[in-house]
Amino acid sequence: MTARRGRLLAVVTSVAVVLTAGALALRGGTEDAVAPDSAPAAVTADPAPTAADPAPTAQDADVPPVIVPGRPGEEAAERDAAEVRDDSSPRYNSLDTWFVRMMISHHQQALEMAGLATDRAAAAQVRALAERIRASQGPEIGVLRAWLTARGLAGEVDGHDHTTMRGMHSPEAMRRLADARGADFDRLFLQMMTEHHEGAVVMATDVLKVGLDLTVEQFATSVATEQAVEIARMRDILPT
Repeated sequence: MTARRGRLLAVVTSVAVVLTAGALALRGGTEDAVAPDSAPAAVTADPAPTAADPAPTAQDADVPPVIVPGRPGEEAAERDAAEVRDDSSPRYNSLDTWFVRMMISHHQQALEMAGLATDRAAAAQVRALAERIRASQGPEIGVLRAWLTARGLAGEVDGHDHTTMRGMHSPEAMRRLADARGADFDRLFLQMMTEHHEGAVVMATDVLKVGLDLTVEQFATSVATEQAVEIARMRDILPT
């Protein structure tokens, strides 16, 4: 898994470096890596199968046996793969949790910005981009909330200032966007959403470095790659 995470991180980092070349006006401090909240999962052996256990299938017969270490002074033993399972809890750490919580608020602001384009944007390309953002990030918020709920974690952090996150815009900037119309709105929307996406790419890249959870890893990889594509698209259609 470490090698796979390294390959994913290399790809995502390369994309982020290319697309964010130049001076990026991103707000927010650098989040420090945190120690894992839980120890790595251990594989434990179950007792011998009972009569209630399902009979091995033909596919199970093709799986090589698992070497189970013995207790101190005892030799290791071979067990069928079907007899060995991982009973440990899912692995995640506090940076996984931080990323999920912050990305919910990050997506919510993107949805707010995209919603303004319906009756303010002049260019059909801008309206289409805004609709794509609404169609993708709305369901993603549901995925993130379900991740927290499954682990009994709260969705909000009391007292946290979300405007300090990378790519997040201040209330004043959001008011300027809401007041704009036509070509002025298009230009401001594309500039602000590009910065917003760039912040999300950095956040995703950060969690890929030190997070543990597989679902968060897959989600962060998707965010980094898809929003990098949208960044390139917005730069192509930004009025000069």
